[in-house]
Amino acid sequence: RTFAAFEPALDYCVVKIPRWPFDKFPAGDRRLGTQMASTGEVMAIERTFEAALTKAMRSLEQKPPATWELGGDTIDQPNDRRLFALLNALRNGADPASLAERSGIDRWFIDRLAGITRLEVEGDVRELRRAGFSDPMITALRGETVEPAAPTYKLVDTCAGEFEAATPYYYSCWEEENESKNSSPRSGEGGLPQSGRPEGADGGTVLVLGSGPIRIGQGIEFDYCSVHAAWSLRESGVRAVLVNSNPETVSTDFDTSYRLYFEPLDLDGALHVAQAEGVDGALVQFGGQTSINLAEPLHENGVAIMGSSVEAIDLAEDRRAFARSLDAIGIPQPMGGTTTTVEEAVAIAERAGYPVLVRPSYVLGGRAMEIVRNPGELRRYMVWAIGAMPRGQVLVDKYLQGIEVEVDAISDGDTVVIPGVMQHVERAGVHSGDSYAVYPAQGLEATEVDHVIDYTVRIARHLRLRGLVNVQYVVHRGHVYVLEVNPRASRTVPFLSKVTGVPMVRLATRVMLGEKLAEIGWSTGLVPPRGLVAVKAPVFSMNKLPAVDSYLGPEMKSTGEAIGLARTLNEALRKAFAASGMHVQRGSAALLTIADSDKPELLPIASRLVQMGCRLVATEGTAKALQQAGFSPRVVAKIGEEGPTVLDVIVRGEVALVINTMSNIYTDPGEAGGPVFKDGFEIRRAAVERRIPCLTSLDTATALLESAVAPAEELEVRTIDEWREATPSALVGES
Repeated sequence: RTFAAFEPALDYCVVKIPRWPFDKFPAGDRRLGTQMASTGEVMAIERTFEAALTKAMRSLEQKPPATWELGGDTIDQPNDRRLFALLNALRNGADPASLAERSGIDRWFIDRLAGITRLEVEGDVRELRRAGFSDPMITALRGETVEPAAPTYKLVDTCAGEFEAATPYYYSCWEEENESKNSSPRSGEGGLPQSGRPEGADGGTVLVLGSGPIRIGQGIEFDYCSVHAAWSLRESGVRAVLVNSNPETVSTDFDTSYRLYFEPLDLDGALHVAQAEGVDGALVQFGGQTSINLAEPLHENGVAIMGSSVEAIDLAEDRRAFARSLDAIGIPQPMGGTTTTVEEAVAIAERAGYPVLVRPSYVLGGRAMEIVRNPGELRRYMVWAIGAMPRGQVLVDKYLQGIEVEVDAISDGDTVVIPGVMQHVERAGVHSGDSYAVYPAQGLEATEVDHVIDYTVRIARHLRLRGLVNVQYVVHRGHVYVLEVNPRASRTVPFLSKVTGVPMVRLATRVMLGEKLAEIGWSTGLVPPRGLVAVKAPVFSMNKLPAVDSYLGPEMKSTGEAIGLARTLNEALRKAFAASGMHVQRGSAALLTIADSDKPELLPIASRLVQMGCRLVATEGTAKALQQAGFSPRVVAKIGEEGPTVLDVIVRGEVALVINTMSNIYTDPGEAGGPVFKDGFEIRRAAVERRIPCLTSLDTATALLESAVAPAEELEVRTIDEWREATPSALVGES
């Protein structure tokens, strides 16, 4: 309610730190310059710069290694590691003046960093807390557990107490006066817009955990879920207290929740807010993997987890326990097992047969997920994964190259509502976040859909899930197998909610508050499909990340998505491709360089390109396969050979589309090894840097070309409500 028409006087400091995606791309060029490379950011508020900086570093949700390379470019040139390298250098006795000169960073900031490192050695517990350190950080520094204590909370006051101010923003510090207990939003004296005040009876207070900084695998979709959860709580007369560290989101707007705490999403940040507000429980399903990982520690500290129990969440996240659970109810899954040792992994792979899919437990966005094809690759992967992953467990599964299917559902433990079934354009092996997803599923037999629905219902009931659940399947030779279950909101919740009209987050929130789906008019099973086709298209930022390979695999790489809505699949695909910047120019040239294993599927793609008047350009092996089928491609040399090479035709702008596949891309997923820099990598990078569409999946290429050659329909402009309300017959009958 505070007017902005006065000179602000601030009694706090704010620090924003970008969140870069190099944990996903360890082999990428980490140097920072005029081209933006971050995918998100964090913000922290405290009384001093040092404390705000420390809290912001906690909010990044990245644990920097204790020893990063301190020489060379790490300090001398801007990069994502430089802040931590400077701190390490100061810990090792480096001269602040020298560091300021080398880095170009103002001496004032270097001195503040030096003060932080001195506190690490000399400061007592209270001084460390006042500098933004969490209790686990202090325990690690001192080697002994510290006595728990609670911070105070200050209201974000832009006039520093000179005038009466009222806002619903709070931040923690370690001072005497606590402004959150009796401030106006709590006492009903104002400070929050009427729209933010819960309606009806006092239904208590619930903590909603956000998802922190936007990064690959955890993006704005979870902000959507947090916001809709806060709105649903308000409708039910419940005060929503939201914790988040991301200033870019709607969840951190002043009128979204009853109260907002700008805090790191670690145990200290969440638990202290829960205790200060005396919450009745916490919603952890809407903040992605970040909030799900806080379920168990919050529960152990006396905070009730609303919805699915901690035991159910752990069962779904623990690959080994989940596999046993599926076996118990007779639901098929790819042959495999879970292990923590190299030799056991090799034994499992030999039983299942190569290739195998390897993935750790408790990770986000396909982090460190790989397809390996021989014991050597598997051994290298396991050595790295056991040391790098949070809990050391790795799932080794038989890789089935079938149709991937995805389902989101709402469950109260008895009734299981399934808004829709989505089918991926790309076969299994490309991360679901990087796949084109189609609603409703177009290519499944009725019996296969029935199995997907049956398995989803049985899993939700067996695990006693309450709230949202995402299940991913692979359909292989007529059989349906479960790939994984996520007992939380997924990235497809906003997409599916929009195209089906099912208020998924609202229903899940009401379930977590104790309501039954049957009592509010919902029944178990698949909601009848709407009279539309919707396609979710991934969007990538590869041109902004030098030296990052654009090849798609089990590790997620997309940074956003687009949607296409139409009456037919081809038209929806055409819109989705256009919205995501993917197109084929008629009469242009297309470069084809295809792995031997993929060549049998190349001919229909070549036929569609010729049908569009496109000229074919190919490397020797691909050209030979095309020539044997009657095509006449232009042959170009490989990199390093004489004559115009594949790189030459890309750099000169002689091709407008690149289709490139290869049998295997990684020999070591760890940071020490990284991708093998073969010709394929150079081809893909050259295309990306010149904004030439580059496809690494023949399934995507087929969908793009089929939609491009299909007769164009008259463009229909409808609101999303009109698309949902139209029946299939009405769509067909309209002009």
